[in-house]
Amino acid sequence: MDPESIYKSVVEKDNQYVMPTYGRKPLLFTGGEGCRLIDIFGKEYIDCVAGIAVNATGYSNQKLVNAIKEQAEQLIHISNYYYNIPQANAAEKLVQITGLSKVFFCNSGAEANDGAMKLAKLHTKKNSFISTNNAFHGRTIGSLGATANIKYRDPFVPLVKPATFVNYGDASAIEKAVTDDIAGVILEPLQGEGGVNVSNAEYLKEVREICDKKDLVLIFDEVQTGFGRTGKWFCKDHYNVQPDILTMAKAIGGGLPMGAFAACESLSFEKGEHGTTFGGSPLVCAASLAVMETIEEDNLLENAANMGQYFIEKLSKMERNDVVNIRGMGLMIGIELNHECGYFMDAAAEKGVLLNVTAGNVIRLIPPLTISKEEVDRVVEVIDSIVRPN
Repeated sequence: MDPESIYKSVVEKDNQYVMPTYGRKPLLFTGGEGCRLIDIFGKEYIDCVAGIAVNATGYSNQKLVNAIKEQAEQLIHISNYYYNIPQANAAEKLVQITGLSKVFFCNSGAEANDGAMKLAKLHTKKNSFISTNNAFHGRTIGSLGATANIKYRDPFVPLVKPATFVNYGDASAIEKAVTDDIAGVILEPLQGEGGVNVSNAEYLKEVREICDKKDLVLIFDEVQTGFGRTGKWFCKDHYNVQPDILTMAKAIGGGLPMGAFAACESLSFEKGEHGTTFGGSPLVCAASLAVMETIEEDNLLENAANMGQYFIEKLSKMERNDVVNIRGMGLMIGIELNHECGYFMDAAAEKGVLLNVTAGNVIRLIPPLTISKEEVDRVVEVIDSIVRPN
């Protein structure tokens, strides 16, 4: 079949057989390398979405591909009734880079947040949490309780004990919201879905102190910000603030479905208190190890920090009167405009750049950590060239 026929066939099948939850763009990709994707017609795109911060090491990374192939030939899945070598090695590495004590493997960020809140409830014997406005912690019936955006929450209320929401960046509001039934605080050190909202060391340290004083569990959701996205292993490392539980997903598996949470020494599930069929399989853990080794061996933390700074410098030189603010850390950057900017996604794609819009008026840039200066230059050129429609 010719490319046009293949494209039409795929779209028809998708429309007929897949639940229409995603509002897909009219793009069908068949390959990629580094920061670039190639569609069914051979057109190349610089990808500043990266599977929503998943493809940190870029497309067709050979170390990752080889690790998956080699593990698939040995053992793809085995029950968690038994030990497996990649899981033990991945857990050891995660403990080293998080500075926490033990790890639980699952399959997604929402599962990681569910599990973290379940662990906090188990150890405090309390039922509710404090979250922040504009927070996003997942779409499962449990993690929705800590997700602020009403478009995700309202169709499913009443939820399982929804959180109390306070303004992001206001530690005093957290302290005022504490009641006898609060088990902990869950927040993103840098909000992603909420509009790339950056916190600061003072805020996170004050929240840490409040949790210590009130005997609350502090959960950092680093599902999107982990594994080099901000120029360090985790966003918390910029602030030298350690949570009691750290949740992870997205980039952790290099594109395979994987999540995890790590907890301090005093917090752990015991036998039978939690579980999963697929979490921590040999295949995903082998991939995760390859991702972490690639980040170290290819100096991707440094590249994320340097390219992020370069990106912001270049963006700041744009002569646009609709830019309110440019913010971010590493390669997680938001361009806030003074108007709704959903049209940017289609307009940029036409010019060979893939980007994402969040919070209605924020262009979110989360490319692979391998992006080059030349690619950054092209992305900025495309963004600057898109004119606001009348």
